[in-house]
Amino acid sequence: MPKKDSSPAKARADIDFEKELWDAANELRGAVAENQYKDYVLSLLFLKHLSERYEVRQQEIKQSFSDPKSTYYNIDSEEQSEVLEDELEYQVKNVYRLPKEATWTFLREHAEQDDIKVKVDQAFVLIDEILSQRNLDYKGVLEPIFVKSQLSPAQVAGLINLFSKEKFSEINNPESDIYGRVYEYYIGKFAMAEGSGAGQFFTPGSVVRLLVEMIEPLKGRIMDLACGSGGMFVQSLKFAQAHGGNKNDISIYGQERYEGTLRLCKMNLLLRNLSFDVKLGDSLLQDRFPELKADYALMNPPFNISNWHPEQLPENDPRLFGAKEEFTTPGNANYMWFQTLWHHLSERGTAGVVMANGAMTTGSAGEKNVREYMIEQGMVDCIVQMPDKLFMTTGIPACLFILSKNRDGQDGEHRERKGEILFIDARKLGKMVSRRLRVFEDADISKIADTYHQWRNLNGNYADVEGFCKAAPLEEVKTSNFVLSPGRFVGSEAEEDDGVPFEEKMKLLTNELAQQFEEGAELEKRIRENLQGIGYGF
Repeated sequence: MPKKDSSPAKARADIDFEKELWDAANELRGAVAENQYKDYVLSLLFLKHLSERYEVRQQEIKQSFSDPKSTYYNIDSEEQSEVLEDELEYQVKNVYRLPKEATWTFLREHAEQDDIKVKVDQAFVLIDEILSQRNLDYKGVLEPIFVKSQLSPAQVAGLINLFSKEKFSEINNPESDIYGRVYEYYIGKFAMAEGSGAGQFFTPGSVVRLLVEMIEPLKGRIMDLACGSGGMFVQSLKFAQAHGGNKNDISIYGQERYEGTLRLCKMNLLLRNLSFDVKLGDSLLQDRFPELKADYALMNPPFNISNWHPEQLPENDPRLFGAKEEFTTPGNANYMWFQTLWHHLSERGTAGVVMANGAMTTGSAGEKNVREYMIEQGMVDCIVQMPDKLFMTTGIPACLFILSKNRDGQDGEHRERKGEILFIDARKLGKMVSRRLRVFEDADISKIADTYHQWRNLNGNYADVEGFCKAAPLEEVKTSNFVLSPGRFVGSEAEEDDGVPFEEKMKLLTNELAQQFEEGAELEKRIRENLQGIGYGF
């Protein structure tokens, strides 16, 4: 196993984009809906980064003409032109050769012209054609969206000039993860404009880091069947590189329901030169990878999907643990995600899933049947209950489920642990960075991940910690009615979460309030009638 880098991971790079990104939002305001800001900004940055890589590679080739060690040393001008136009010279470095009209330099030079919107869209079309020539799956990654927008030429020029600043240069700031941070900024800043649906494709960076640090996806097939913008994949790449791995040892497989989000995912992965296969479709009803067996699965599926139409599943769907009527429920798809992931895990595979707290305790027949089956069959490796306010896009409290097929101790790295489940109560961890948002700091991530690894690994040094973690025998879990809330096992002093999703609580409370309003109105009416009856009406 590659040696791990013991240096602490940085939660964020040291470049501050906030002012510039807020300025970009101001350029877009009034002409573009807030939930579309990211589409315009990220498309421009995608072009910029591809263009930078092309110009750097072009300069390398030109320098080779005067390098005595190069095979192109001292060739004549005609041969130089041929080499500079040879697509393979760029492809060997995972770079795309761009026509002048599709470069950032060209757009910057023409930014003040009245037809700049046309020029940007033309550049997008040219790049999309070039991408699809190398791989048909890349078709449609860049859409011409500027001409049909309400943006003025001056606003588009403002964006181009803003992103021409050096701090947005990927070449000059290779460690800053510009693309990912810009994406996170806009989703976080305008989460309310996205609505609750934003939680379906955005997972906070610190939660992604925690999941990846626990799962340790160093090499093999990595799967996310609700992949959103590809954040799980990007963090897996960072983990592998930080621990001596090689991105060529990683293969990416993803599925995403929303076409616009899938485009952002493809941009994200293209910029990192990863080998990937991501497809469009509803993973619950349209499994686009029926034969895939992944070594690692990381996922933050949309929580508590109701009316997802399990009746459309075939009776012999290979993902189901048993009869469809017993192992699905139309009211909630949470446990269909678990069955889907388990089906797609390889013989030694491990899955990490962000899930609503309600999944730990739900008594709904179909869901409880699946949970009991998972516990009985020794599928559940670890449960982590997380603190509130980690997600800007949803108020539903969340937890992590770790499922694993390597619990028998036969892989040479991990001990046999099929007879127990590790429970971690992390509700007291995290730091509030604003009134509404909490993040896990490096120390929090290390504490949780190290606890899991010490328990799971051969020769680990694990011990239960009152109020934080406990390795509970399966029999204890069974006698607790198969409930998986960590607080029940670790002896936490924190108030036990009832596991009822926020939306369900609000519906119950608003119904109760409406009933009280009706009773109050009826009582008021009777009092008025009584007062009027004795001559004191008002």
